[in-house]
Amino acid sequence: MNSPEFGRFFLPGPTEVHPDVLQAMTKPMIPHRGSGMVDLLEGVEPGLKRLFCTDQPVMIGTCAATGFMEMAVRSGVQHRALSLVGGAFGERFAAIVLATGRDVVRLDVQLGRTVEPDMLRDALKRGPVDAVTVVHSETSTGALAPLEELAAVVAEFDDVVLLVDTVTSMAGSPVKTDDWKLDFTFTGAQKAFALPPGLAFGVASEQMLERAKTVPERGAYFDVVAYHKAAESYQPTNTPAISLLYALEAQLQRIDHEGGPEGRWARHDSMRKAVEAWVAGAGGDLGYSYLPEEGRRSWTVSCLNVPEDANGRTITQAMKKEGWVIGSGYGRLKSQTIRIGHMGDHSVERVNELLLCLETVTA
Repeated sequence: MNSPEFGRFFLPGPTEVHPDVLQAMTKPMIPHRGSGMVDLLEGVEPGLKRLFCTDQPVMIGTCAATGFMEMAVRSGVQHRALSLVGGAFGERFAAIVLATGRDVVRLDVQLGRTVEPDMLRDALKRGPVDAVTVVHSETSTGALAPLEELAAVVAEFDDVVLLVDTVTSMAGSPVKTDDWKLDFTFTGAQKAFALPPGLAFGVASEQMLERAKTVPERGAYFDVVAYHKAAESYQPTNTPAISLLYALEAQLQRIDHEGGPEGRWARHDSMRKAVEAWVAGAGGDLGYSYLPEEGRRSWTVSCLNVPEDANGRTITQAMKKEGWVIGSGYGRLKSQTIRIGHMGDHSVERVNELLLCLETVTA
């Protein structure tokens, strides 16, 4: 069976994985408590630190990013969190706060919009909370929160930690964990990292670690203190997905060859701008428009309103017949939007090819 042509799979996750990265997974197993594992984890740490823009150890878990979302809540929320909700993954964050027995106060905005700094400040003044949960790039709507500005607001309030989902922003756009004073930042492997699903990455600040030590019911498998301690000595907390770590090693080398995080961010920014230019021209003439407003658009996933008499699901099916995979809308947006996941190892040239095909199936 022949493999499909690389570069035509634009789902907003899981992302297409480069053949060289897939090939790296065929390497043999090693003891997960031996020196080979220490060497492997120590070898990937510098590249991960550069992507997270941090001097802290980067924790690696064999789980979906949702596992580290639960880690954030279990280890970071003492009693009550303020959850910023503008889409499905903000909803998920708030739901996990409730599921772990904490109280949640919601700050909701319209789908496709983001909470702005003044809104956050007003909400924090209204009632006592000890944590804020936020999704940086909301995969369901393509909206990009003003994370640096939101973090500055949270810093105005004592004893409030900021817990950040960067699942579709990390490795695709800047996330400056240390400079922005983010207390817990986590992501998954299957988005802009362009790795197979199954790994989560996270960074905890000193404030987050001290907070976690005061939370006795933070659990065992997703205990951030245990994960941080293991990461400091290049040890896994439990039996890791060794093959996925080989893939990570290979991908970090490819990112270095691209010019490091800055080169990767620039390419993702260019892909977003290519979609914006299309919507401003031929796509707009057909009736497409952005769901998020200008300045609040993700660099990795574009969520577009479809023409008035069109159906997002029908459009994605038509694209599939032409050999292109894109995402339909998420949840309540399923029929009225489409999502183009221009992240990972895609190029501006491929994005433009996809958009030309989109014109054809829409006309």
